[in-house]
Amino acid sequence: MRIRTDLLCILLGLAAPQLHAQPGTINFGGLQRSYTLRLPSVYDGTTPLPLVICMHGGFGSGTQVENQSQLSAKAEQEGFIMVYPDGTGTIRTWNAGGCCGYAMNNNIDDVGFINGLLDVLIAEHAIDTTRIYATGMSNGGFMSYRLACELSERIAAIAPVSASMTIAACQPTRSVPVISFHSYQDTSVPYLGGIGDGVSNHYNSPQDSVLTAFALHADCAVLRDTLQHDATMTVVRWHACDCEQEMIQYITQDGGHSWHGGAGTPIGDPPSTTISANDLMWDFFQQHSLDCAISTDLLDPGTLRSMQLFPNPANEQLTVRGEALTRLTILDLGGRTVLSHSTMPSEVLHLDLGALAPGTYLLQAVQQSGLVDIARFVRL
Repeated sequence: MRIRTDLLCILLGLAAPQLHAQPGTINFGGLQRSYTLRLPSVYDGTTPLPLVICMHGGFGSGTQVENQSQLSAKAEQEGFIMVYPDGTGTIRTWNAGGCCGYAMNNNIDDVGFINGLLDVLIAEHAIDTTRIYATGMSNGGFMSYRLACELSERIAAIAPVSASMTIAACQPTRSVPVISFHSYQDTSVPYLGGIGDGVSNHYNSPQDSVLTAFALHADCAVLRDTLQHDATMTVVRWHACDCEQEMIQYITQDGGHSWHGGAGTPIGDPPSTTISANDLMWDFFQQHSLDCAISTDLLDPGTLRSMQLFPNPANEQLTVRGEALTRLTILDLGGRTVLSHSTMPSEVLHLDLGALAPGTYLLQAVQQSGLVDIARFVRL
């Protein structure tokens, strides 16, 4: 397996010059930042093409994630531009908020760097500015979530791979569609959330909670619509959203902390062979752009589908009324669980909010039937 992986990397390296590789640097924040741009053979300098930003994981580099993901081959096939920026530090990382390493510890402005890099690339190349997308592996995927939260006016959609979100609050100026790829076997970034067994000892928000938070920003009417759940994978969709947006999640039973359908790496888990993240993300990206200008906030307090919250805003106690409620979970706006309560099926539940700081939260309610409903409330 190692021989095949190394051979694949060599072949990709030989093929790369055909995609017009352009290494470059920009000075930002007192640092010289590097990147590699790859232009497909159809690029003529006049017709604007979509751009995909791909960010490496910790211990990686732009070159490494290019080989791991094999996205340059997809870009050549479909005719879009790829850029692989590098993080900072001896062991390169991205400042994704609560992760990771040098970049986080030194408060590197990586959102500003990506924003500045886009300015440079758009000035020098024919790029469709309504179709700029972000993806990344692990720490790079965490960074794509942060870009969706803080650079939503430029990023049309994101596709995190083996990643979660580590910022306390996500308040994009426009809602951003998300397609995510994960494995139930990923112990570095556990599907259910918590601290994984990777080098970075940080908390990971549960996958479902993160996608739900983005779905609420898009005012999606259908939450957690399970399309497939079997011995190979689970596919969940959040849809009926503003601007025909959607959030889609693929969780495979094989693979691990790796790029789905990509090449293996010497220190990583074997990749899933069930799906190709590249094929699925590009199909998803083609459905979304910045053309739709509708932007909505989270559901207004008290706007509920199958349950009622009162009072809202609440002080010390929140009353929840619904049908056969079995579990209530309070999340912050970054998708982190801050309080959870399970009970026998009940029509009315009372939650003590005394331990919560003032602010806005999400309440996720699970019914005995398995249906899930989510609404926003304010803690005074």
